[in-house]
This record gives sequence, C-alpha cells and structure tokens, in this order.
Amino acid sequence: MKIFAETERLILREILPSDIEGLFELDSDPEVHRYLGNKPITDKAQIVDVINFIRQQYHDNGIGRWAIIDKKSNDFIGWIGLKFVTDLINNHKNYYDLGYRLIRKYWGQGIATETAIASLDYAFNILKVEEVYAAASCQNIGSNKILQKVGLSLIETFYYEDIECNWYKIDKNDYEKNKKPDR
Repeated sequence: MKIFAETERLILREILPSDIEGLFELDSDPEVHRYLGNKPITDKAQIVDVINFIRQQYHDNGIGRWAIIDKKSNDFIGWIGLKFVTDLINNHKNYYDLGYRLIRKYWGQGIATETAIASLDYAFNILKVEEVYAAASCQNIGSNKILQKVGLSLIETFYYEDIECNWYKIDKNDYEKNKKPDR
C-alpha cells in the first residue's frame, strides 16, 4: 500500500480493492451526487469498475485519486487527489485535475480543504507540475468555496454534461504566493 501524503488527522493512500464498502457508501448516496448529474451507484459491481479504473490510472499516469483515511479510526472518509485527464474537457487535454468527494457524515469538518492543500503540495513539490485545474458545479457552493480557499482562481464557466460548472486553475507561481508557513 502506497501512502502519498499525510496531514495531522489523515492518511492519503492509494485506493485499494478493499475500499469497496467505503466507496459504495460514498457513491450510492444521492446527496453526494447532487451536483454530479444525480447518478449515484446502485451496486457494488460498479464500484469494482471504479477501483480498477483508478488503479489503472496509477499505472498509466503515475497518479490518480487517493483514499482519505482517518488516522485514529482507520475509517474510509472519501477520496481526494489528482487525476491526469487525457480527454478533452473545456478545451483542455492532458492536464492535472484536483478533485474530491467525501462521505456525507464527514462534510463540514475541514477535511476537503485539508486534503486539497496536501494534494496541491504533492502536485507542485513532488510531481513538479506547472499548473492544476479543477471544476465544480456552479450550484455547489461548498466545493467552490474550498477551491478558492486553497488558492485556485476562477477562470470561466462552462458546461460539462449539461451541468454549468466553474473552471479553476492554480499555477506554480500562485501556489508559492499562497503557501502559508504552516503547510
């Protein structure tokens, strides 16, 4: 098992086949999928496909989404991290995307912000990327606040699968300017 990053409270590690229960709890919740096109997962076989897809990204691109694990309880909280996007999205291709999704009972605890910061630190300090992008539904106020809080700048609005989204970017220079001494 590879650990990519840690925070005071959390471990960010590769997603494993044993994460099926946590991922199913996450992705079967309609509230979690409210701003994602309202298509929650309905059976665990779909989660196996998701796990295999993410693990293939580790192999193909050296990066993919990470499991968020509580250090005290060892509970699966959700996922965070970078994905190398090779499809054309909003006129961009071959870029690093920051994304996250948490099981609902963990919302509002600062976990997405904490792990997004760790993901950006990894992107700029370990992977040495020049820029990271992210998208969030315009309706998802919480997610938009998180992306701005961790330093991404709103660039434009676009449609992705009929969902109006905000498009964000942070480059290495802005990351360095926004970096706080305690990170």
